[in-house]
Amino acid sequence: MAVKIRLQRQGKKDSPFFHIVVADGRAPRDGRFIEKIGSYNPNTNPATIDLNFNKAVKWLENGAQPTDTSRAILSYKGVLYKRHLNAGVAKGALTAEQAEAKFQAWLDQKEGKISGKVNRLATEKSKSLEARMAKESEAKDKKAAAIAAKLAPPAEEVTVEEAPELETAPEVAAEGDAPAAE
Repeated sequence: MAVKIRLQRQGKKDSPFFHIVVADGRAPRDGRFIEKIGSYNPNTNPATIDLNFNKAVKWLENGAQPTDTSRAILSYKGVLYKRHLNAGVAKGALTAEQAEAKFQAWLDQKEGKISGKVNRLATEKSKSLEARMAKESEAKDKKAAAIAAKLAPPAEEVTVEEAPELETAPEVAAEGDAPAAE
């Protein structure tokens, strides 16, 4: 009997939710399973993964084969790395304390990356909200100015009539004089 660690689909259409289960390889995807060891929600950013870490390690050490997607999830949560370190302890390559220290260092680094992504997403979201609100208030002000201009009574145009310029009369030339050349 081939035992697999795989995903069992739940949820509505276009809104999947998965249970991480240990099942017989011959059982249907959403059919019978041996044990439920976690859940995976890809609808959130970053994806939400709840996993019983110790059960997953136990099943891997007992020979369960993860599918490609469940292998990626187990790797992301550090189950495969923990199994690797446990194999090193069993072979005598390192002590249990060294393995635990390595795993904790890896786990701290991973948590830092995840919290960094969450913080980055939150700041991007707040910046985009501020930009959207600024655009919205600018458009609102333009609309209000246009409405105010439309509703305001037309101002009477004040025309200032200019007084005609007084032309200086040309000097009248005496009869018989030739026009003066200027």
